[in-house]
Amino acid sequence: MTAIEETNVTYEQLADLEQDFEDAELEITRQQAVLMKPLYEKRAKTVADIPNFWPLVFEQSPPEVDSYIQPSDSAVISTSLKALSVSRFEVEDGGKGDPRSVVIKFEFNENEYFENTVLEKKFWQRQSKDGRFSGLVSEPVAIKWKPGKDLTEGLLDQAVAIYEQDKKSGRTGLVKVKDFTPEQKALQKKIQATGMGGVSFFAFFGYRGYPVSEEESRLAVEKDKEERRLRAEGKSKNDDDEAPELVEEGDEDDEEEILEIFPDGEELAVAISEDLWPSALKYFTQAQEVDGISEMDFEELEDDEDEEDEEPPAKKQKA
Repeated sequence: MTAIEETNVTYEQLADLEQDFEDAELEITRQQAVLMKPLYEKRAKTVADIPNFWPLVFEQSPPEVDSYIQPSDSAVISTSLKALSVSRFEVEDGGKGDPRSVVIKFEFNENEYFENTVLEKKFWQRQSKDGRFSGLVSEPVAIKWKPGKDLTEGLLDQAVAIYEQDKKSGRTGLVKVKDFTPEQKALQKKIQATGMGGVSFFAFFGYRGYPVSEEESRLAVEKDKEERRLRAEGKSKNDDDEAPELVEEGDEDDEEEILEIFPDGEELAVAISEDLWPSALKYFTQAQEVDGISEMDFEELEDDEDEEDEEPPAKKQKA
């Protein structure tokens, strides 16, 4: 086996080549979003006439989605979910933005849990300047819960309140634990007391992600592109003065922490936008097949019970 050190190829070249592949895939996704938009609009009009279409889709949703749906969430979705839509808002209308940025929109009929008829969650693809994060960020979305019906047990309300406080104060970036406000400490305590499975699918609307502003992300992307261009031209920028800071171990109160009530928010957003949404017809068909099999099994069970209830014919008596 030949070590890369024994060749003229550098790890930077491999990384740049990998990025070239990713850029090409993003361009395909960008064009696909534009081409598929009218088809999704046609599908939405068609399935609008099918009762319980989206509840049945969620009933057969992939594990990446289904694992977050608690029984109480399922009760809301099965009885009230009217429609679902996903939009790659930065590119669908001819824009040149990032096709990974999405809006996921849920539409509900009147229900006993909340007053909202529309819940819309927006995600932006962002990259931090320190190289520690590249992914989806969002803003908490409030839900107007009816009395005693908060499926998140107050977590979402707290997350929204803290976000609004951060906006008013102008705080940006990661917050050290020692600098937490009383509200942040209360939320931290509640998060730590939450079980591994979470409390509700609807806590998803409280996801924020790594705190990266639009401007920071833009500068970080431009810097990466410039460094790749210089390497492609055989030039190398001296980054000695920009070496990443070493994080020293210290007191726990000095650690930075993101108060996330739904840590897997990005994973769920991707699962919905890249699997559940484009494959909705497949999952609906699977739900129909499952229902058909269930009805068949029930009918066979009834037939078996009828046969057991029938008395065997009497034997003929010999003359």
